[in-house]
Parts: sequence; structure tokens; C-alpha cells
Amino acid sequence: MSARVLVVDDVPANVKLLEARLSAEYFDVVTANCGAQALEICERADCDIVLLDVMMPDIDGFEVCRRLKSNPKTHFIPVVMVTALDSPADRVRGLEAGADDFLTKPVSDVVLIARVRSLTRLKMMTDELRMRAITSHEIGVQAPERHAVADTGRGGRVLLVDDRPSSYERLAPVLADEHSVDVETVPSEALFHAAEGNYDLLIVSLNLENFDGLRLCSQVRSLERTRGVPILAMSDTDNHAQLLRGLEIGVNDYLLRPVDKNELLARARTQVRKRRYTHHLRDNVQNTIEMAITDPLTGLHNRRYLEGHVGNLAEQAAVRGKPLALMILDIDHFKLINDTYGHDAGDDVLREFAVRIKKSIRGIDLAARYGGEEFVIVMPETDLRVAGVVAERLRGSIAGEPFTIERGAKHIDVTISVGISTLEKKSELVSAVLKRADQALYQAKHDGRNRVVTAAAA
Repeated sequence: MSARVLVVDDVPANVKLLEARLSAEYFDVVTANCGAQALEICERADCDIVLLDVMMPDIDGFEVCRRLKSNPKTHFIPVVMVTALDSPADRVRGLEAGADDFLTKPVSDVVLIARVRSLTRLKMMTDELRMRAITSHEIGVQAPERHAVADTGRGGRVLLVDDRPSSYERLAPVLADEHSVDVETVPSEALFHAAEGNYDLLIVSLNLENFDGLRLCSQVRSLERTRGVPILAMSDTDNHAQLLRGLEIGVNDYLLRPVDKNELLARARTQVRKRRYTHHLRDNVQNTIEMAITDPLTGLHNRRYLEGHVGNLAEQAAVRGKPLALMILDIDHFKLINDTYGHDAGDDVLREFAVRIKKSIRGIDLAARYGGEEFVIVMPETDLRVAGVVAERLRGSIAGEPFTIERGAKHIDVTISVGISTLEKKSELVSAVLKRADQALYQAKHDGRNRVVTAAAA
């Protein structure tokens, strides 16, 4: 894994030591000797993770972390505080400042490298989502960064998997102060519970009786419905082998017993915030995809999607030896509607027209806005006769009931003209079928509009 690690410490010997450890594991290392320099480097996006000392002369590590996590441009960069401070209060203070972890010196090389690898892996996954969603803001989808910065991490749905009454009876009420908490005391049922519960965080004891807690964590990561849910593991002792194995299989964070209540809440908030942020990123990606293929006014597919997909439908029809019908629909005298009643009224007509199209076709049919007041419907496994029946039914539904405009204040009559053609030869191009349908549409308009004309292949 290639990643760039920023080491921030005002003691040159400490910087050299960490640089040597990380370089030996093939990480690229960038260094800073003060908080201000660290903030500048992060602002330029010149690092993937920050190892941050607390005690520095200009800006202490807590404040540096707080500024990074409150800045939409840098809040997603993982921060690990590496310091000689070792009290629970110090750890909680660091976690509440937004740190992803708080390691106390002297830090084991194995633990340090495992934590850096784990957080870097998660960072790279987030970066991929961010890159995919980077155009979302440009096309009108609100980016989630500002919400992420303002998110307190409270109000999440948490599943606590623990079979010790002395443990879950103490921890569940603590978590319930900030979250909705379910307790699963039967580890064999935990995976099913997690899959059905839409949780923001799983807290799993690694010291379950007669059940392997790490295996449960691995199963959670392998299941599609739970793959993105953060896991906070709890261990009885500082068992490096067990904890490192947990980080390798996808555990996000861990706690050692006896669990400090404030540290538990701080680590839970951090994971809930991350879960919400990545969830928002995935939503943005999905919204971007939908916006790229959907006409925003009518909700039908757009021309781009039609042109990319109709070829596949034609190929399938040819391979299966099935007919494929294609019809072009045009709203008659649409310009007159816009000129008489205004473009808002025209939009009302287009929206209602799309609704009536959806009611008249099957789920396997493809309906798209081709441009302006022109629409295309592609109907697999449909011959010319059946397509004509469907088109005539649709024409009747349009002409038979007036369209409502101006929020119900007025009603106007609308009609359509339809041209139909079918793919009847395996070697025929879709463009040729579309051209025949367009010629049939022209004939329908020439013959007086409000009618359906079919065009058989030559």
C-alpha cells in the first residue's frame, strides 16, 4: 500500500524515528515541526494520514486536530495522536477533538504500522467515493462535507454484541445516553441482527464465550448489507496479535477493558460520523448517476440513456429472434401551448404526459424524452400490430382527458401524433428503425395529427 504519512513533531529525534519506521514499510513520509506547517500541508492535500504530537510550541495537537476536523477540505484526513500523555482524560480530549486514534508512547512498531495501514485503507476507500462524487456539486447535488463537519456523531443506531451481563449491563446505559442501542447476547444471532437492523455502528466483544468474535467481525465484512458498517472491537487485554488481526480483517477501532465510559462515547461518535459521511458520499454518487441518465422535468430516461441502451435491446432481440418495436411520440401544437399559456404550463403538460406514458407501458419497455416535446418508447418482444394497439391506447388516453395547468386553474385539450416501426432484420441498424418511425411520425402530422401511423420495413 502506497500512502503519504505526515509526521508532526517539534522534536527532531522523534520525527526521525517515526520516519525510519514508516519508510521501512514503504510509506512516503512528509514532516512538519509545528502545527501551522501541518495545517498548510493538509490544506494542500499533500498527505493521506497525520501522525500528530500533542505538545508543540505554537499550536498544540488538540487544536491542530480540531481545526483539521472542522475544515470541510481536511476533515476526512485520518489523524492519529502519538504522545507521551497517557491518562484517560487525555485520550478522551484527543478523541473529542476529532482524532481517529490516540496512541501513547512508547508505541510498538507493530501496533503503529497496523493502525496506519488500517486508517489509510479506509481513507483510500473514502477518497474513491469522493472522486466519483466530485462532480455532484457542479450538477446541483449538495456535497456532504459541511454536514459532516457539523455532525455531532450522536443519535446513531448501535448494536452491542456481548454475552457478559456484567459488561453489557454497564455499557448499554452509557451508550443509550447518546444513541439508540440494541444488545445481542447470543453471538450466533448477531450477524442476522446486524443485517436487518440498519445500524450505524457495531460494538463487538472479542472475548465471547464459545464464539470467535473475530470470525463475527469477518462475517460482517463479507456480507453486502453490513460491509460498510463500522466495527468497534473490545478486548480484555492488550492482546496485540488479536487486535492486529482484527484491524487486518476490517475492524475500524478498538477499546481495552476496563472500558472508560467517556472514551467509549468518544470513539462511538467518531465511527458514527464516519458512517454517515460515507453513506452521504454513496448517496451522492447514486444521485449523480441518476441525474446523468434521467430527464429532470419528466422523470423519464433522457436521450443519452436511450442512445446507450437501445442498441443492447436491439442486440438481445436479434439474438433471441424476437421483434422489437420503436415508437416516436410528438405533442401536437406544443409551441402554441407555450405561446398561449406560458412555459410553466408547457412544463405541466410534459410532466402529466410522462405520467400517462408510464401508465400505458410495461415495466420492460423503455420510455425516454428524446428532446423538447418528442418522446421515444422502445418495446421488446412487440410486433407492429401490438405496438399499434398500445400506441392507439396511449393516444386515446391523451386526447380523452384534458390536461390540468396553472395549479388546477385551467384545463386544456392535448393530442399527440405517433410514428411506429419495428426491427425486423437481425442485421438492421437501430438508426434505420428510428428513421422509419420518424418518417411515420411526419406522415401522421401531415395527415392531420392526433393519429398513429405505422411503417413496415421495406
